[in-house]
Amino acid sequence: MKFGALVLGATGFAILSLLIDRSPDGVISLAWPDASFARFRFTALAVGIIVGAALAISGVLLQALLRNPLASPYILGVSNGAGLGVMFAMYLSYSMSGGELGIAGQTGPSIIGGLATLAIVYALGQRRGWLDPVSLVLIGVVVSTICGAGILFFQHMVPTGLRGQFTTWIMGHLPQGTPLSMLVVCGSITFIALIISMIMGKAMDAATLGDDEARSVGLAIGPLRVMLFGIAGLLAALTVALAGPIGFVGLISPHGARLILGPRHTMLVPGAALFGIMLVVGSYVGSRLIDVGAGQMPIGIFTALIGGPAFIWLLLSGRGQA
Repeated sequence: MKFGALVLGATGFAILSLLIDRSPDGVISLAWPDASFARFRFTALAVGIIVGAALAISGVLLQALLRNPLASPYILGVSNGAGLGVMFAMYLSYSMSGGELGIAGQTGPSIIGGLATLAIVYALGQRRGWLDPVSLVLIGVVVSTICGAGILFFQHMVPTGLRGQFTTWIMGHLPQGTPLSMLVVCGSITFIALIISMIMGKAMDAATLGDDEARSVGLAIGPLRVMLFGIAGLLAALTVALAGPIGFVGLISPHGARLILGPRHTMLVPGAALFGIMLVVGSYVGSRLIDVGAGQMPIGIFTALIGGPAFIWLLLSGRGQA
């Protein structure tokens, strides 16, 4: 019943994203999109579903393996690290050829930047061979800030005409012109990651108890961490290549699903994916409904407005303790 409510919520937001229409004079109505531009809405919806699910799954994996409720791709710097890789590649593309870097060309730099950042944070967050949850969050925030500064640096290096495009990308958006092949590849990777994470649900249940407890039940915690860290970093990097750095989805979705479905990861993983879809697609719906006179707002603004207070609440409530 509770899982069905999440399915209904995600489906409802998906339908709204297709039906909402705003006329040039600002009048909002509900209507099935005309065939001439229906493809663009379906593309944006597909990106939102992939991004929301991928970020949520990545957040579940990181929180389970680090035993830290504050762990997420954004907080640990993975999103900004992937963003720095993409921004550097976009700057090189402009400098060498004067052309733009397509979404397919952003994937490689995003994966390299995201995984490299995760490896740095993981290495620096250990004390005497043991992971320190507090250090991980602090180091992640610092590394994320450094990567953010790098993103701003490359944004400053391009001509003024391109800075607006770079700024929109930084704030997160759901592009309507993503190639079908890219959607198929990213969607397939996200679905495979979902299945693997569900299969490894019991192993993650044991991993949250601690290294000693996990080893006592025969779990090889080291290889599990490497595999699931790699999956988490890959998923986060793919979302950056698709939609830019979008914050807090990977933090809030696992907590929201955990409150509804409980802590067992076999159900938590798909539940978090649905919650992430609701958050991203719901933010897209909000951006379509709210018009402040400067065009459609990036969805990253909405996720930050929701995620920022939630992050503070987690810190003040003590849920950020290991």
